[in-house]
Amino acid sequence: MKNRTKIFSFFAGSGFLDLGFELSGCDIVYVNDINPSFLEGYRYSRQYLKLPLPEYGYHQGEEADVNKLIEGEKALLLSYSIQDARQSGDIIGFIGGPPCPDFSVGGKNRGKEGDNGKLSASYIELICQQQPDFFLFENVKGLWSTQKHRVFFEQLKFKLNQSGYILVERLINAIEYGVPQDRDRIILLGFRRNLIEDMGIEIDKYATIIPASIFPWQDRILYKKSDIFTYPWPDVNLFQENSLIPCPDGIPQNLTVEYWFRKNNVLNHPNSQHHFQPRQGWKRFISVDEGDDSRKSYKRLHRWRYSPTACYGNNEVHLHPYKPRRISVSEALAIQSLPINFVLPAQMSLTNMFKTIGNGVPYLAAKGIAQTIMDFLSRNEWHYEEPIQKQLELPLVLF
Repeated sequence: MKNRTKIFSFFAGSGFLDLGFELSGCDIVYVNDINPSFLEGYRYSRQYLKLPLPEYGYHQGEEADVNKLIEGEKALLLSYSIQDARQSGDIIGFIGGPPCPDFSVGGKNRGKEGDNGKLSASYIELICQQQPDFFLFENVKGLWSTQKHRVFFEQLKFKLNQSGYILVERLINAIEYGVPQDRDRIILLGFRRNLIEDMGIEIDKYATIIPASIFPWQDRILYKKSDIFTYPWPDVNLFQENSLIPCPDGIPQNLTVEYWFRKNNVLNHPNSQHHFQPRQGWKRFISVDEGDDSRKSYKRLHRWRYSPTACYGNNEVHLHPYKPRRISVSEALAIQSLPINFVLPAQMSLTNMFKTIGNGVPYLAAKGIAQTIMDFLSRNEWHYEEPIQKQLELPLVLF
């Protein structure tokens, strides 16, 4: 691919998804998040990583409200930035994962009527208005798997098809990309019909999706999900502070919490001392077995197993496998598979640190998806035997 790929990022948080694209050869030129604290983390981490500033700036607070970017002056200003970015013939991509509690089984579950649910519709409307060459939409599994939310998801897809996008989707698990987390997410990608035609791919007049046989989802996946959960992962061990337990045989060590703690040298990381201090319930911190994540709170990780998530709930950060405390920010960043030199600013509150970490797309998953997109865009010299054809679909009532 000769042209550069310029990314406009929405709901950016502290930039885990962006970093995956950035370190896959893309230019992050516009960064948007309504939460100023999250963008403080974004700016600081990029300075620490010595990465360039976004050409069209950081946007936070009211000016970053996606609901307000689809009309009026704010929509016009965004359009000017996109037109300017197109002048050199570069490819424009939108990436973003709207806040997802309204579609989460463990969240508010209000669906499209919730405030966060409405943001998903606004983000899709923004894409349809501004017409980037491609887009990424990331959300929780519940939007894809829960019947009442799935209807809304299909309506969003129909709107995108009507606006000229050919779609491809996949329910990914972060662990497939080498992240030490069992974390499902739905990824919806769309490419402008004219972009696909320019790549030399024959498209049926009524095509709506890119077949799995053409899109290279599997090329960047490191572990098959069906294989991962068949390994003899350890169950639980009696908690003992600073205990030593050797890694069991027969498991992929680089998918374990302890591997990443060591890899990222978490005890000497700038965020190593950033963890919640127990104010009460001290006995709970030492009574929970290593690896016991069955309860609603006070879940303890096992050092030689992957994590269920990076963190969860309202400050409900996992208990450290062999220390009587919750995991630190540096340890949570490691579980999100971030590079060792990714650092959040010390002045950021612990609540915001763990919230931005928990909300973020795990870095290696973000990078794998970004590389998959770049692989696809680089295949303009390929010739496919089978044209992209229309898929049978049920009629939908638009929202």
